[in-house]
Amino acid sequence: MNSILHRFFQSRVFSRVASSALSVGLFASIPLANAYEDVLDTPAMQSALASETLLVDIERVGNRLVAVGQRGHIIYSDDQGLEWQQAQVPVSVLLTAVDFVGRDKGWAVGHGGVILHSNDGGASWTKQFDGNEANQSIIEQARAYIAELEFELDEAGGEDEDLEYAIEDAEFALEDAEFDAEVGAAKPFLDVLFLDNKNGFAIGAYGFLFSTDDGGRTWNNQGGRLDNLDRFHLNTIAQLGSGDLLIAGEAGIIFRSEDKGESWEALDSPYDGSFFGLQPLEDKNTALAFGLRGNLFRTTDGGLSWRSIKSNTRSTLISAATDGNTKVSITGNAGVVLLSRDGGRTFSSYDRKDRLGHTALAYITRQTLALVGESGVELVGPSGKNL
Repeated sequence: MNSILHRFFQSRVFSRVASSALSVGLFASIPLANAYEDVLDTPAMQSALASETLLVDIERVGNRLVAVGQRGHIIYSDDQGLEWQQAQVPVSVLLTAVDFVGRDKGWAVGHGGVILHSNDGGASWTKQFDGNEANQSIIEQARAYIAELEFELDEAGGEDEDLEYAIEDAEFALEDAEFDAEVGAAKPFLDVLFLDNKNGFAIGAYGFLFSTDDGGRTWNNQGGRLDNLDRFHLNTIAQLGSGDLLIAGEAGIIFRSEDKGESWEALDSPYDGSFFGLQPLEDKNTALAFGLRGNLFRTTDGGLSWRSIKSNTRSTLISAATDGNTKVSITGNAGVVLLSRDGGRTFSSYDRKDRLGHTALAYITRQTLALVGESGVELVGPSGKNL
C-alpha cells in the first residue's frame, strides 16, 4: 500500500473555518465558483494607482523590486522603489506571494489556487495552474488510491477489516473532493518557494501542498506527505541555509523536510497559535518564526527547539526581511515594525502613526526598506520610521 496516499486519505476531509490571518483580508469571504472562474480568466486591469492600493508581498530581484497584490496587480521598480510599472497579468485574483530564482524566473501564487510564472523578471506573467486543476488532481489521486485498496482487498480474498475501513474513508475523501470541485477554485495558495529553476512548492489553505520538478509545467498534490489530517492552513514555507525546508501555519504546526520535500516530519511547536512567517538567518540552522499577538521565536537547530523572543508588541507579525548582515526587520498589523541589529536575538518595536496593516517588506539598501500593505508601497528606514 502507498503509505503517503494512505495517510492522506485515511480520514474524511472536512472543511474548516478560515483563521483570521491578516487584517487585510487574505481569508475574506470566499466568492462563488462562477465568480472565481471569471477572475481566473480575466487579465488584471492596468491602474495608475496599482502602487498605492493593497499589496501583499514584495521581493528584491537583483536591482529590481517586484510586488504582488489585489486584483492580480503585479508591479515592479528599477529605481529603488521611486517609480513603478505594472506587469501584464492574465488573472485578476488577489495574489499573496512571489518568489524568484535568479533575476528572470519568478512565480506568484494567490486566490483561486492560481500559480503564475514569469521569464522576464516580473514584467509579464503566464498562468501555470489554478484551483480547478488542483481539485481534479486530488480527485484523480483519490480514485487511484481507492482502486489500489480494492485490488489489495481482492488479493486478500475479500476479507480484511483494515482495508475495508480504509476504502470507506477513501470514498468519503473522494466525495469531499468532488464536492470541492463543484464549489470551484475557492482555496487560496498563500506562499511559494522555489529551490532552483525546476523544483518548487506552493502551499496554502486547508493543507494545500503542491510541488513541481519541471519549473511548473506540471504540479503534483503532495498534501498526504504531511501529518495534517485536520487540514490546517499552511501559511509560510522557507529554506534554511542548511538546505532543510520548514513549513509553518495554523494551530502552531511546523513541518521540516531534510530531503527537499520528499518526506516531512512534524516538529514540536513552541505555541498553539498560528504562524504567518518564517525568516531564515545567516547561520545555516537558524530561523525566526512568528505570528499572532506578537509571538516570536528563534531556533538555532533547524526547528528542533525554539526560544521565545520578546517582541515588545501584541500585534500580529506577518513578514520579515534581512539586510544580508545582522539587521532583521519584521512587520505586521496595526503599523508595527520590529528591528533587530543582532541577528534576531533582540528586537525594538515601532508603531507607525498610520496604524495600517503591512504584509511584507524588502531591504533596498541597508538603510532603506520597501514596505507593502494596505496603502501600497512605502519607503521607510529599517525601524519602520519614515525617511
